[in-house]
Amino acid sequence: MRKEDKYLQKRGRHWHYVRRVPAPFADLDPRGHIRVSLDTNHIEVARSRRDAMALADDEFWSTLVICTQTSVARLPANARAVLEQRYRAARSRAAAYGFAYHPVEQLVRPDHEVDDLVARLEAVAGSLATSERPATRSHVEALLGGAPPPQVTIKAAFELYCDEIAIGELLNKSETQKKLWRKTKERAITYFVQQVGNKAMPEITRADALKFYNWWAERLKPKKVGVKRRGANTANRDLGNLRLLYRTYFSHIGEEDRTNPFRNLSFKDQSTTKVLPFETAFVRERILTPGLFDRINDEARLIIFALIETGCRPSEIANLLPEHIHLDGPVPYISIQPTADREIKTHSSIREIPLVGVSLEAMKCAPSGFPRYRDKPDSLSAFLMSTFRSRGLFPTDQHRIYSFRHSFEKRMQEAGIDYGLRCILMGHATSRPEYGDGGSLQYRQKELLKIAIPYRDDLFSPHSERSG
Repeated sequence: MRKEDKYLQKRGRHWHYVRRVPAPFADLDPRGHIRVSLDTNHIEVARSRRDAMALADDEFWSTLVICTQTSVARLPANARAVLEQRYRAARSRAAAYGFAYHPVEQLVRPDHEVDDLVARLEAVAGSLATSERPATRSHVEALLGGAPPPQVTIKAAFELYCDEIAIGELLNKSETQKKLWRKTKERAITYFVQQVGNKAMPEITRADALKFYNWWAERLKPKKVGVKRRGANTANRDLGNLRLLYRTYFSHIGEEDRTNPFRNLSFKDQSTTKVLPFETAFVRERILTPGLFDRINDEARLIIFALIETGCRPSEIANLLPEHIHLDGPVPYISIQPTADREIKTHSSIREIPLVGVSLEAMKCAPSGFPRYRDKPDSLSAFLMSTFRSRGLFPTDQHRIYSFRHSFEKRMQEAGIDYGLRCILMGHATSRPEYGDGGSLQYRQKELLKIAIPYRDDLFSPHSERSG
C-alpha cells in the first residue's frame, strides 16, 4: 500500500477507513479493529476524511493516556486538557462525516434545523449498518454533540484569541503596535477577573456582564461636587473588547448563535473636553522663537517643526522611513503609508503631503527620518508633552501636541481650501463621492503655501551663530 493511502481500503464502490487499535490501548478501546465507511468512491475525498478520522483517533488515544496516568488527586488540574482533546476529537470526527460539531444542547434547541438533526441521526444509523462493529460511542458523541465544550476560562480564552483567533489582525503590526493592541484588550480582562472572577466562558452570564457594567458606572460618577466625571470612552472600550472576545471565541469553536451577555451595554459619552488648536500668532511668535528648543535633542526639535505645516499625527512623522521622504523632485513631499511590519490608523490615512515652510526645512535636516523615535510613540509623546509644559507652550489645559494638527486644519478651512482636499491632507474619511485623485502635488503645494507660517531665517542656525 502506498503511504498516502494508509488506513484506506475499498470495499465494493466505497472507500473505508480501516485501522487496528494499537496494542497499548487494546484494553481501553473496545473497538479492536476499526472499519468505517467513508461514503465516497473518490480517492481524494476519502484521503481527506481518512485524515480527519485518524486525527480524531490519535487524540482520543492521547486522552486515554492522560486519564490512565492521572491520579484522582491530580485529575482536576488536568481536566481541561482531557476535555479539550475529547472535544477536538469529536469536532474532527464530525467533520469527517460532513457535519459541523454542535453540543447536544444546541442540537435540541427549538430553533435548530430539523433537517440537520435528521441527517445526523441517519448518519449514525448508516454507521451501524456499514461498520463491522457497532458504531462506537465516539462516533455517536461526535454526531450528536456528546462531548461538552472545554471549560476554558476567560483568561485562557483571551490567550487563545491573541495566539490564534486574531492572528490576522496582528500580521502587519509592529512589535510596539502589537504590545499596545494586547495591552488595551488585556485591561478589560484584568478588570473583569477582579470584579467577577476568572470564570469559564460558558458560565459567564448576563448578571456577570451587568455586574461589570455597574462597576464601571460607579467609576464614571463624579467623586465630589465640581469634579468632572471620567469620560465613558475607556469603559465602552472595555465592554466592547469583552463583547468581541465572547463572540469570536464561541464562533471559533462552532457556536456562532450563542447569545452574548455583553450585548447592548455601553455608556453615552457626554464629555465636552476637546483639543484646541494653537492660534497662528502663537505658533509664529512663541513656538517658532529661535533657540526655544535648543536644549532638546535634534530629532524631537525637527519633529515639532515638521508637524506645523503637515498636520500629521506625531507617530506618522516619527515613523517616516527614508523612502517616504521625497526631497529631490520639483515638489518635495512625504508619503504616509503602511509597511510590511507596521500598519497605519486607517486606509484614509494613506496620503501624500507637500512640504512647505518650516516643515520643509525640518525634513531637509532629517532626510533619513527619525530613528530615535521610530515605533516609540509613547516615548515621543511623553517627551514632547514635558518639553511644552516646561516652556509654558500650552495656553490652556485643552491644548496638546495634537493642537498642531487642529491648527493645520483650522488654517486650511479659514484659507478656503477645498473640503475634499482638506480631508485628503488630514487623512480623514469623507462621505463625498470620490472623483479624481485629490489634485496633483503641484496643486496641493500651491494651496498649502497659502497657509504657511513665516519664520525667522536663523531658526535652524546653530545656537552659537544666533548668539553672535
